[in-house]
Amino acid sequence: MLATEASELLEVFRFLSNEQCASRLTEPETRQEIEHELADVLFSILRFAQRFDIDLSDALAAKMELNAERYPGEKSRGKNVRDGEL
Repeated sequence: MLATEASELLEVFRFLSNEQCASRLTEPETRQEIEHELADVLFSILRFAQRFDIDLSDALAAKMELNAERYPGEKSRGKNVRDGEL
């Protein structure tokens, strides 16, 4: 379910440049479509977490700590690279 909803959101932006993506968000009908797709993705995430008893607050905090270790700000800020490429 989550993958399906995420792919529907991806479809709105697929093969577009950053500028084209930003432009789509200024179109009221497209923006509403994007908002609806984001809501669907969020609902799917929340439902998955509920179903499998995952505390998303704890999971996010743990992931942010891990990312801080893997991608120290002074080394990774402004870069879009994997941790082995720093």
